[in-house]
Amino acid sequence: MEWLDKMNDAIDYIEKHIDEKIDFKEVARIACCSLSRFQRLFSFVTDVTIAEYVRCRRMSLAACELLNSDIKVIDLTSKYGYESPETFTRVFHAFHGIPPTSVRKLGIHTNYPRISFQITINGGNFNMGT
Repeated sequence: MEWLDKMNDAIDYIEKHIDEKIDFKEVARIACCSLSRFQRLFSFVTDVTIAEYVRCRRMSLAACELLNSDIKVIDLTSKYGYESPETFTRVFHAFHGIPPTSVRKLGIHTNYPRISFQITINGGNFNMGT
Protein backbone atom coordinates (compact mmCIF):
# COMPACT_ATOMS: atom_id res chain seq x y z
CA MET A 1 0.00 0.00 0.00
CA GLU A 2 1.68 3.08 -1.30
CA TRP A 3 0.08 5.50 1.18
CA LEU A 4 1.67 3.57 4.07
CA ASP A 5 5.08 4.00 2.47
CA LYS A 6 4.43 7.72 2.02
CA MET A 7 3.32 8.13 5.64
CA ASN A 8 6.44 6.29 6.81
CA ASP A 9 8.56 8.50 4.54
CA ALA A 10 6.98 11.53 6.21
CA ILE A 11 7.88 10.13 9.64
CA ASP A 12 11.43 9.50 8.38
CA TYR A 13 11.67 13.18 7.44
CA ILE A 14 10.40 14.25 10.88
CA GLU A 15 12.86 11.97 12.67
CA LYS A 16 15.80 13.19 10.57
CA HIS A 17 14.90 16.81 11.37
CA ILE A 18 13.66 16.32 14.95
CA ASP A 19 16.21 18.74 16.36
CA GLU A 20 15.36 21.41 13.78
CA LYS A 21 12.29 23.46 13.00
CA ILE A 22 10.04 20.97 11.23
CA ASP A 23 8.61 22.13 7.91
CA PHE A 24 5.16 20.56 8.14
CA LYS A 25 4.32 21.58 4.56
CA GLU A 26 7.32 19.51 3.44
CA VAL A 27 6.12 16.61 5.60
CA ALA A 28 2.71 16.78 3.91
CA ARG A 29 4.34 17.03 0.46
CA ILE A 30 6.32 13.85 1.20
CA ALA A 31 3.06 12.16 2.16
CA CYS A 32 1.55 13.42 -1.13
CA CYS A 33 -1.29 15.38 0.42
CA SER A 34 -2.17 18.84 1.61
CA LEU A 35 -1.08 19.97 5.05
CA SER A 36 -4.63 20.00 6.38
CA ARG A 37 -5.32 16.51 5.02
CA PHE A 38 -2.05 15.19 6.46
CA GLN A 39 -2.83 16.70 9.86
CA ARG A 40 -6.33 15.17 9.88
CA LEU A 41 -5.11 11.78 8.69
CA PHE A 42 -2.24 11.70 11.17
CA SER A 43 -4.50 12.66 14.08
CA PHE A 44 -7.14 10.14 13.04
CA VAL A 45 -4.70 7.25 12.74
CA THR A 46 -2.48 8.02 15.76
CA ASP A 47 -4.92 9.82 18.09
CA VAL A 48 -2.34 12.62 18.58
CA THR A 49 -1.65 15.75 16.57
CA ILE A 50 1.52 15.96 14.52
CA ALA A 51 2.76 18.80 16.76
CA GLU A 52 2.15 16.68 19.87
CA TYR A 53 4.00 13.76 18.29
CA VAL A 54 7.02 15.97 17.57
CA ARG A 55 6.93 17.42 21.11
CA CYS A 56 6.73 13.97 22.71
CA ARG A 57 9.56 12.61 20.54
CA ARG A 58 11.74 15.59 21.42
CA MET A 59 11.09 15.20 25.14
CA SER A 60 11.79 11.46 24.96
CA LEU A 61 15.05 12.03 23.06
CA ALA A 62 16.06 14.84 25.43
CA ALA A 63 15.70 12.47 28.39
CA CYS A 64 17.83 9.87 26.64
CA GLU A 65 20.51 12.48 26.04
CA LEU A 66 20.42 13.53 29.69
CA LEU A 67 20.94 9.92 30.72
CA ASN A 68 23.60 9.03 28.16
CA SER A 69 25.73 12.16 27.97
CA ASP A 70 26.95 15.18 29.91
CA ILE A 71 24.83 17.60 27.87
CA LYS A 72 23.54 20.60 29.79
CA VAL A 73 19.85 21.45 30.01
CA ILE A 74 20.57 24.83 28.41
CA ASP A 75 22.05 23.02 25.40
CA LEU A 76 18.98 20.77 25.12
CA THR A 77 16.82 23.88 25.28
CA SER A 78 18.33 25.32 22.12
CA LYS A 79 18.83 21.94 20.43
CA TYR A 80 15.12 21.16 20.54
CA GLY A 81 13.98 24.67 19.61
CA TYR A 82 12.86 26.16 22.91
CA GLU A 83 13.50 29.84 23.50
CA SER A 84 14.17 29.61 27.22
CA PRO A 85 15.33 26.97 29.71
CA GLU A 86 12.22 27.71 31.79
CA THR A 87 9.89 26.81 28.93
CA PHE A 88 11.89 23.68 28.11
CA THR A 89 11.88 22.61 31.77
CA ARG A 90 8.13 23.23 32.09
CA VAL A 91 7.35 21.15 28.98
CA PHE A 92 9.86 18.46 30.03
CA HIS A 93 8.34 18.27 33.54
CA ALA A 94 4.80 18.06 32.12
CA PHE A 95 5.85 15.18 29.86
CA HIS A 96 8.05 13.16 32.24
CA GLY A 97 6.49 14.15 35.57
CA ILE A 98 9.88 15.27 36.91
CA PRO A 99 12.37 17.99 35.95
CA PRO A 100 15.40 17.32 33.73
CA THR A 101 17.86 17.30 36.64
CA SER A 102 15.83 14.56 38.35
CA VAL A 103 15.79 12.44 35.20
CA ARG A 104 19.57 12.60 35.14
CA LYS A 105 19.86 11.74 38.86
CA LEU A 106 17.15 9.08 39.09
CA GLY A 107 17.15 7.64 35.59
CA ILE A 108 13.34 7.78 35.49
CA HIS A 109 11.75 9.00 32.29
CA THR A 110 8.92 8.44 29.85
CA ASN A 111 9.80 6.78 26.56
CA TYR A 112 7.84 7.80 23.48
CA PRO A 113 8.96 5.56 20.61
CA ARG A 114 8.96 6.49 16.96
CA ILE A 115 5.73 5.83 15.11
CA SER A 116 5.61 3.61 12.06
CA PHE A 117 2.58 2.79 9.99
CA GLN A 118 1.61 -0.79 9.19
CA ILE A 119 -1.58 -2.63 8.33
CA THR A 120 -2.41 -6.18 9.23
CA ILE A 121 -5.65 -7.70 8.06
CA ASN A 122 -6.89 -10.83 9.77
CA GLY A 123 -10.01 -12.82 9.16
CA GLY A 124 -12.73 -12.00 6.72
CA ASN A 125 -15.57 -13.81 5.07
CA PHE A 126 -14.51 -15.85 2.08
CA ASN A 127 -16.93 -17.93 0.05
CA MET A 128 -15.02 -20.77 -1.54
CA GLY A 129 -17.21 -22.41 -4.21
CA THR A 130 -17.73 -26.14 -4.09
